[in-house]
Amino acid sequence: MSHFTSEDEALLQSMLRQLLQSVKEKITGAPSVECAEEILLHLEETDENFHNYEFVKYLRQYINNTLGSVVEEETEKCTSAQSQGEVSGYDTLVQHVTKKTRESKEYREMMLALKNVMMVVVESLINKFEEDRMRNKELDSKTKKECQSGYYTDNCSDSDSSFNQSYIFMNQEQLQLLAERLDPIQPKEVRQEALQTLCSAPPSDILNSESWPKLRKHLTMSLSDPDAAFSEKILRFYAKTFSSCPFNMTREVYTSLAKHLELYFLSEEFYLPISAGLDISNTDINRLLKKVRLLNEYQKEAPSFWIRHPEKYMEEIVECTLSLLSLKLEPGHLASPELLSPVYFLALLDIKAVWFKKWTHAHYSRTVVFRLLEKKYKSLINAAVQQCLEYFEFCKSALDRTSRVSSCSQQRCGDKQKFSYTGRDLQHICFVHSLCLLGRLVIYKEGRNLFPVHLKNRKDRVSLIDLLVLFTQLIYYSPSYPKTALTGQTDNYSPASLVIEILQVLCDQTGCAAECLYTDAVIDALLYPIQNLLSGTEMRINCLEATLIHVADILERIAAVEDGLSLLLYGGNQKSAKEDIPTAVHVIVEFTKKLLHDDISLLPGSELLPVVKGAFIFVCRQMYRTCEGLQVLIPYGLHETLAEAWKKTSLLSERIPTPVSDASSPLSISQESKNSSLSEETLLDALLTFSATPKGLFLLHSTGAMSDCVTFMFSSMSRKKQVSITEYFGNGMIFTQIATIPTGAVALQSSGFIKALVTEVWSLLECGKDDARITQPRSFPVDPIDQSCQKSFLSLINLLTFPAVFELLNKQDIPNKPVYSLREIPTDIIDVIDRLIILNSEAKIHSLFSYEQSHIFGLRDFIIDGLSIERNHILVRINLIGGPQERILPLRVLDKGSDPYPWPMFASLPLPNCYLLKFPKQADFRQDNDLDKLLSLLKNPDKQTGWAENCRKLFCKVMKAKPDIISGTILAELVEKFVSHLSENPSDCYFSAGDCKVTGTNVKSESLSAVQHLGVEMTVRYGKYLNLLKEHAENELSLVLLNCEKFLKQQQTTVASSLCCLQGAYAGYDWFASSVFLIMSGDREKTLTFLQRFSRLLVSAFLWLPRLHMSMHLPITTVESGIHPVYFCSAHYIEMLLKAEVPLVFSAFHISGFAPSQICLQWITQCFWNYMDWIEICHYIATCIFLGPDYQIYMCIAVFRHLQQDILKHTEAQDLQVFLKEEALHGFRVSDYLEYMESLESIYRPVLLKDMRNIREQTA
Repeated sequence: MSHFTSEDEALLQSMLRQLLQSVKEKITGAPSVECAEEILLHLEETDENFHNYEFVKYLRQYINNTLGSVVEEETEKCTSAQSQGEVSGYDTLVQHVTKKTRESKEYREMMLALKNVMMVVVESLINKFEEDRMRNKELDSKTKKECQSGYYTDNCSDSDSSFNQSYIFMNQEQLQLLAERLDPIQPKEVRQEALQTLCSAPPSDILNSESWPKLRKHLTMSLSDPDAAFSEKILRFYAKTFSSCPFNMTREVYTSLAKHLELYFLSEEFYLPISAGLDISNTDINRLLKKVRLLNEYQKEAPSFWIRHPEKYMEEIVECTLSLLSLKLEPGHLASPELLSPVYFLALLDIKAVWFKKWTHAHYSRTVVFRLLEKKYKSLINAAVQQCLEYFEFCKSALDRTSRVSSCSQQRCGDKQKFSYTGRDLQHICFVHSLCLLGRLVIYKEGRNLFPVHLKNRKDRVSLIDLLVLFTQLIYYSPSYPKTALTGQTDNYSPASLVIEILQVLCDQTGCAAECLYTDAVIDALLYPIQNLLSGTEMRINCLEATLIHVADILERIAAVEDGLSLLLYGGNQKSAKEDIPTAVHVIVEFTKKLLHDDISLLPGSELLPVVKGAFIFVCRQMYRTCEGLQVLIPYGLHETLAEAWKKTSLLSERIPTPVSDASSPLSISQESKNSSLSEETLLDALLTFSATPKGLFLLHSTGAMSDCVTFMFSSMSRKKQVSITEYFGNGMIFTQIATIPTGAVALQSSGFIKALVTEVWSLLECGKDDARITQPRSFPVDPIDQSCQKSFLSLINLLTFPAVFELLNKQDIPNKPVYSLREIPTDIIDVIDRLIILNSEAKIHSLFSYEQSHIFGLRDFIIDGLSIERNHILVRINLIGGPQERILPLRVLDKGSDPYPWPMFASLPLPNCYLLKFPKQADFRQDNDLDKLLSLLKNPDKQTGWAENCRKLFCKVMKAKPDIISGTILAELVEKFVSHLSENPSDCYFSAGDCKVTGTNVKSESLSAVQHLGVEMTVRYGKYLNLLKEHAENELSLVLLNCEKFLKQQQTTVASSLCCLQGAYAGYDWFASSVFLIMSGDREKTLTFLQRFSRLLVSAFLWLPRLHMSMHLPITTVESGIHPVYFCSAHYIEMLLKAEVPLVFSAFHISGFAPSQICLQWITQCFWNYMDWIEICHYIATCIFLGPDYQIYMCIAVFRHLQQDILKHTEAQDLQVFLKEEALHGFRVSDYLEYMESLESIYRPVLLKDMRNIREQTA
């Protein structure tokens, strides 16, 4: 650098100036000169743009030119030495080269030259300092003139300064002198010069000085200086301080500004009546707004850093703010107009009270704000509530006068071209600010505790509920506009939209919603316009359609939460005491039905009518998608109304309008009908939601829209191309419910759903995912179910219930083709069986790309197990019946050790003895007083009132004390005699016996179906294993089944149906009759006699499923549906009670997309065989017979409660369906949960038994 020219010096000056300008904010924020130097020294570490500065680039280039050859030479030397082992490691190399370079002659010469030239450059910059100051004075004078003639603009920042505004560092004596010269008693010129000097000094130095208290006092007083330019300079100094100084310093500046504003508003010179309006182009108003804006900007920034400082600093800011905003400017005398308070000016600049939202966001500051509001500044809340009340009264009175509130207020709020506000505009703006502030306030418990409040000119206090009712009334009394009501614009300041935002937030806060919204008063306020429309009462409401849409939105959010739904369905405490007052659900459903019938006279032909209809349909959907909600809605027949509307819309959409000149032509569709009609998809979606519950699915079937709804569901899922057919969230439970009934399975098949599912499964198994990365070879043998196929596997499990399998596979033959093309893809379930399960030919095996993977999947899909070792597990499982303690199943994994798999392979009967437990024959014993009393009561019934109840009490007592006694012949005697006595009493009989008989041996065993033959073999094998049956039991059981079939056929009706399950006898095996056969120890006569008597009781409809197969006792529409009462009654209430009693389990089912009703139907259908031990099965049957059919429901709830932890674990593992369908109920004993079931009876029996007794009247 010894060769530097004057051009190089000028270039360096320019580059150095640019560097300092870029880091100006960091330097000015330093509290001292030493800190500023430290910042510069570490600039490379803190500034990401460091290497982009021209000065840095210049220095790097010069160093490279000067020392490049030295570095290369030293590097070569070190590399050579490293190869000889003298130097090792990269770090050592760098350190060595650096050291040698810094010791070189070239380095010393470069540093000396650099120092000399930089001294010259810096000296030149310092010499220009005075010149820069003079230039600043000239700019200030120009700025003063511009400010005197300019409008309201944002000049309250330090962003307009440049590097030419150099900082002056002053000592304490200079700052003391500066404070004295800023005293308001000093001449104007002296004060202006002192202020100019003050602005040139670092704000941090000034705030840290001993003179700051005096300076602060003088600056506060000077803010009221009549010279606008002078006071604006102070504001600029404040703005610089806010942007560059830490919070502990800026708080004093903030409080100074707030104190000045408070004194100004209290001074005599302030006189701004609200009625006079406000002209912000006025110089004085402009200055005032700048001060308030600076205050507000700091309010919104302070919460981001005040948590790092002592609480007293924050409290000081909060208190001075609340003190300012709580000012109430009383007029001089009664006739004087009300004056503008500070809140009006703050509302002009922050209309949505963002400052308050930020202050209350964190608990740290929220606690302080609410404490001060409660103790000292509650008047601020009172004023906000008063503002809302006055605005409401204005809107209401305006509606009474003109039927519509003027829209000028709202238009002015968003109009940026206006520079003046009328008194009404100001009132509206202040109201919006107050509304937003109160809306934020009531979110928090501390804020709600501030209520009730006392208001002037109001006798009663305003409670929290009163405030929420007021908010709700603002929805339909304040100005609202259809377009803005639907767009959800964030800059919409209409009161209705703001109130909706507040209520939406409250709905999302569980505790807050329960305290604020879930009350009869608020619900009544929401329903007010609906009730008036239903009753035909004349009312004045702004934009009725928008109001109804807003109300529906809030009602839908309330109905989505359990507590809110309960309030809508049953009302609160007040309504429960007044039965004549209709509940909210009544009003909502009746209004929705009238909308669907186009029976609302005030809404004909409206463009928004379809939106209103859809909104209220969605409210109803939130209710009837739950079991408890559906129970309440059933009497209204909403499903029928929706179906009628869908059929009407479907016919309308099929008609193609022809352009004709004659408007009265029958082929033309009126514009009014177009406007009022809902889309077909909206109605199908609403109908589809009924299938979320068992009884809702039963109602959906009755509408005839089942197939269309399933097709709609499939098409909706298909349109979402990015989502797999098995991953579509929200339809998992619905899909499972639909697959549980025969008509649902047929609809899934005809819609293409099953084809798409099978195709997806095949693609995953044989082709794999396109985006799957293979990071390691597959293990061999492969895992039972690959993770990529897990969801498809679970979907098939959900689908393949017995009713679905029977409908889809009945009388179908496996293709067994001689040749299979590699491009031939399965399209239905029978193809899956053929290609993936029954691999009985080389052609099938060779057609698979992934033989092991696909075959394992196929086996697990139907038998839920795998190949090799798992195949042995399958064969043992299907040939050995028993509960968790009655059979030994081989493991599915290898053990560690010398004998990894000690289980013998089972390939042919008989089963190896190692899988058989030796079941000891239990001797009958009656050493129990309560049991003796029960038997005595059954043998000698006095038939007096309460006999049956006494029997039930004794039964419960024995079950709780000695449950194992109730087994064998004692159990048979108990149920036989109890049923015999009940069947003789007409009041206890539900079904009439007629002339039906079940005795006789004139039936042949050859009449049994293949399924029944298999069931007989399994039953007899199990009975012999339990030492309950003797030889030749097969013939006796076959005769029992044939006689039962003949007996039940006498009570069956004939239906014309395409369903396979309605083409003859009961499709499945009669597990209940087989259970009774074992209970009676294989006695055919006792079994048949018991079943004949039992068939007269209500409990037979739910324990003995074949009892009501195509039964004449059921409505013909119920029979034609193929849906058993156990599903639409028992399973429905199981889901309802599960949600209330074991909510975690209910949520787990919902997450898994699996319906509790499906597994319960499987348990009940097979009388818990293979899930419980025999004694527990007997106790289940005896409990339901003695205590009532509703105990079937309580039993399932008890099982779910017992399995809660396992269910949660398997939900997380995503194999809940496999666990529930495959695993036995380990550790469950009926007697252990009998007391719990009794507690459920005391709560739910009236509702459950009533509905169970109504199955004969239940119409589909």
